[in-house]
Amino acid sequence: MPKLDTYLFDLDGTLIDSLELILKSYRHTLMVHRGSAPADEVWKAGIGTPLRTQLAPFAEDAAEVERMVDTFREYNFANHDRMMRSFPGTRDAVSALKANGNKVGIVTSKARKGTKKGLITCGLTGLFETIVAADDVDKHKPDPTPVFQALELLSADAERTVFIGDSRFDMAAGRDAGVRTAAALWGPFERTDLEPYSPNYWLNEPADILRIEID
Repeated sequence: MPKLDTYLFDLDGTLIDSLELILKSYRHTLMVHRGSAPADEVWKAGIGTPLRTQLAPFAEDAAEVERMVDTFREYNFANHDRMMRSFPGTRDAVSALKANGNKVGIVTSKARKGTKKGLITCGLTGLFETIVAADDVDKHKPDPTPVFQALELLSADAERTVFIGDSRFDMAAGRDAGVRTAAALWGPFERTDLEPYSPNYWLNEPADILRIEID
């Protein structure tokens, strides 16, 4: 039986705890452009998809989407460093995977600039061999394209790869790319949110990543 040798990670909600910052950034953006903001559950349902995808339903046209994106990012970056943190144990888990000779990468729907900023703030730089960000692909999670690109960049075998994420979009993208999936339950979603997507593994804490084995 082959062993896993490649570990792909979502970023927000999996490696870094950015929920409060994301929600406040959305609220601020909609208040500026619309004068009111929907409930947080509306935003949480779309976490894991690109920023433009989430903002588009609230904009009148493509030009306003871009203005909303600018507003979101201005607020997000201004408040980033004081509100962003890593989940306890994530750096230790990734470091242990690398020390054991595994390949590790990030597959995120976040733009590359924001991804790099988050990794720096949370002390996670220098750990990942590749990053596939929203800017790098034309199709995004739940489409499997970004996972396929990460596999190609790492010269990885899908049968020996697991994608670790917190959202239904991560589970769907990994499944359709033919890799195993692992649900990170320390993120913003409950097990009941992810059960319909049948992840191969359930992880209660980052240390559980080191105990994943192929069935």
